[in-house]
Parts: sequence; structure tokens; C-alpha cells
Amino acid sequence: MATSSSYEKFEIRKRNPDPKTSILLVIDMQNYFSSMAEPILPAIGTTIDLCRNASVPVIFTRHCHKSAADYGMLGEWWNDDLVLDGTVEAELIPEVGRRATGDGEVMEKNTYSAFRGTRLEERLREMGIEEVIVSGVMTNLCCETTAREAFVRGFRVFFSTDATATSLPELHEATLKNMAYGFAYLVDCKRLQEAFSMKK
Repeated sequence: MATSSSYEKFEIRKRNPDPKTSILLVIDMQNYFSSMAEPILPAIGTTIDLCRNASVPVIFTRHCHKSAADYGMLGEWWNDDLVLDGTVEAELIPEVGRRATGDGEVMEKNTYSAFRGTRLEERLREMGIEEVIVSGVMTNLCCETTAREAFVRGFRVFFSTDATATSLPELHEATLKNMAYGFAYLVDCKRLQEAFSMKK
């Protein structure tokens, strides 16, 4: 989604993920967010395929609310216009390619961070994961918050520039600047392909 490269001046640190200790997080690629998600479906698909081919595990998150009791501040902020569990809007977009064979578990969350109220951190520790690659929607909300939390919890973070999206280009760009400045190494499909091919 990046239409300019103004974030590049903040990208002074460069590194490639290690497929042996990495996981791909595919954040909230759900029907509710389809208008934002559809433009990056090719990049998301490529990112997932690259990771699977490099034996990098994939975890999908699904943002949903069971009732008004778990809205928290999101209910106030978004006037209760939220993703309700059990609706079509809450389901993952079929094109993200989650396999029914257990390849790519799904974690449910009810706030911006994939770490809050889930077992994500415990699951990653159990798997021996040290690095997370963040993709999905929305760049500046759930993706950014998850990336920041991963960083402060001691995980090395890689943030996709072309497999993340949000409602406005300037919000996307602002997050990439923040990520490059203080939280994550930026990657795209091309960089992932080069990184994983070097590890073979």
C-alpha cells in the first residue's frame, strides 16, 4: 500500500528474518475489513506462500466480539460499530489461503493487540519463536499495536510494507515510519524471498 518512500530515511537498521525462529502473523484478514484487505491479497498470498515454503509457521488472528461486555474502549471509540462473532463479517477472507489441515491456527482477539487476552505469547515461547513477521490489517491499529507489543515482550519484529494495509495512505506511511524508527525491521515480498532463498 505504500505509495511513497518517505519512511526509508528512518530505515537505518536492516536485517532478514531467520526462518528457523520466525513466525508469520496474519492479522485480521476478515470480511469486515475487505475494502482495505483486497488490494493487498496478492502480497499477503505471496508472503504466506514464501513463509510456508521456508517452513515458517503461520498464525492468523480474527478480531471479534462475543457481546457488549468485551467491547472495552473500542465500543466508545468506534460507537459500537464492531466485528461481532458469528457474522459473515467476522470470518476470514477465503483468499488468504488458510488450510483446513491445521496449517495456520487461528487466534481470536477483541482488541488491537494480538497479545492481549490470548495465549499468543505462551504459544510462541512453546514453539521456540524469537521473531515475528507482521502482516494484515489495519496497519496503524492492530498490526502496529501487535508489533509494538511483540517488541516490548522481547521478540524481534519484522513488519511488512506491502502485505499490510489501512484506510488511508498517510496512516499506513506514518506507521512504517514509527516501525522503522523504533520497533521493527521493514520487509516486503521481495526481501522475504531473498532472505529465505539465502537460508537454503
